Amino acid sequence: MSLAKIVRPGDDTQVIDLVGDRYRVLITGKESGDQYFVFEADVPPDAGPPLHIQSREDEAFYVLDGEITFYLANDSQQVGPGGFVHVPRGVAHRFKNETEAPAKVLIWFSPAGIEEMFERLAESFDRFIEVGKEFGVEYLI
Repeated sequence: MSLAKIVRPGDDTQVIDLVGDRYRVLITGKESGDQYFVFEADVPPDAGPPLHIQSREDEAFYVLDGEITFYLANDSQQVGPGGFVHVPRGVAHRFKNETEAPAKVLIWFSPAGIEEMFERLAESFDRFIEVGKEFGVEYLI
């Protein structure tokens, strides 16, 4: 069952530090009735995840501040504030802050479930390929 929820700036929420980024969890799958999972990413210069493919979730990005370069299949584009990117499941992708200023991005996953992978990777990233496989994510490195 989905629950109504409001998260204000400064509210105490779960934070996941991973690959140089800081992810502030806004709503979990449990809270959305497993429909979606959303977090806000603070992406410092030269940070972002490696190239990967998700087989279970669609992913969407909304750039709030700064500029992020998105790599989708064989294309790359820099996207600034107000820009939106949709990545269907099965599409190889990654994002990276290639500027000298920090960036902030909202990231949605639908359906939910992948949040557990992020929690596990934050505890120990050294097994990211194996952990990713458990959640239907293939890292292409």
